Amino acid sequence: MGEFNDKVYETVRRVPHGKVVSYGQVARLIGQPRKARFVGYAMHGNPDPWDCAAQTGIPCHRVVFKDGSLAPGFAFGGPDEQRARLAAEGVTFLDDGRVDMRACQWNGRDAGGADGGAAADGPTAPPIDFD
Repeated sequence: MGEFNDKVYETVRRVPHGKVVSYGQVARLIGQPRKARFVGYAMHGNPDPWDCAAQTGIPCHRVVFKDGSLAPGFAFGGPDEQRARLAAEGVTFLDDGRVDMRACQWNGRDAGGADGGAAADGPTAPPIDFD
């Protein structure tokens, strides 16, 4: 699983401050669309957790369920910590506590315009049911 995990970590490092991705979206971006659960395992075993002060590491707190729900087993402090980290980055939440995916889901492209799995001439954001 080393190569798979490396691809997951590389992709999650590209998720911008203030944006989130779903486990399934990460799986699709690395060419493994049926491996969302394995993305979760990789996130749980994150070897380089995000350091909020230094702004370095793998920002696993930016990976959520496709409906915007937070990870109940967030390995680095639980869902309250995940929510606090996301809120500190400006991520917005719905009244039921889920991330507002319409506003905050990353479109899979780097800030510099590099394609991260989305078609170059496609939509600027994934459809809401893109997991």
